[in-house]
Amino acid sequence: MSYRFYGWQEAEVRDARGRTPRDYYDLLSEIWCAETCAPRMRQDWTEENRTLGQCSVTAFLMQDIYGGKVLGVPLEDGNFHCFNEAGGCVFDLTSEQFGNRELCYENCPEQDRRVHFAKEEKRLRYEKLRAALTAALEKEENEEKKEKKKMGI
Repeated sequence: MSYRFYGWQEAEVRDARGRTPRDYYDLLSEIWCAETCAPRMRQDWTEENRTLGQCSVTAFLMQDIYGGKVLGVPLEDGNFHCFNEAGGCVFDLTSEQFGNRELCYENCPEQDRRVHFAKEEKRLRYEKLRAALTAALEKEENEEKKEKKKMGI
């Protein structure tokens, strides 16, 4: 898969199973949907722009996996576009939603999940995304076990 998200080249932080943010991008690309998109952006969400409105729920999910911080690029409308800093890497799995527009990832304020998840709809979108990712990881693991069993390992 070709990657276009911010920081993909240097995103070498790994989870307990050795997965990088690129691996999670691959999985999430099959999971992001209109239901996990921010309601104010949902009418513009498309299969071609799957990352639209997915930033905070994705960034907090990646924080669960890698630790680190969720930071926010201040936007003109007063909102923040969330991204991750973990293990010495800065990456933004949902930056593609901005097309060719460049964001400034320097000196951005840390985001607090308690503030973000005070909005019930956002917490519910996060839980939906987390459950779908967990299911995808379990499916991947089961397929690996089947393959090893087939090979007699």
